Amino acid sequence: MADVLDKTGARTDEAADVITGARERIDALDDRIIGLVQERMAVSAVVQDARIASGGRRVNLSREMEILGHYRGALGKPGTSLAMTLLELCRGRI
Repeated sequence: MADVLDKTGARTDEAADVITGARERIDALDDRIIGLVQERMAVSAVVQDARIASGGRRVNLSREMEILGHYRGALGKPGTSLAMTLLELCRGRI
């Protein structure tokens, strides 16, 4: 059990078990988040392709402002950074 205690930073077996279980849940959530981001990227590409094919611009800045506001409202200031990262992943750097 010493290995588990070292890996978790816990001082008791009970705490190590809690941390190990929670980390497994976090890893599963991260896998789901990554899958959702990849799905978002694919959907964003469809939107961009349709916009460009119709003669529009690749990026719609007013829509991006809506997204930034949505994330900021839900998650506070760090939400803005997260939204910017998602936008960059989905549309590339501008």
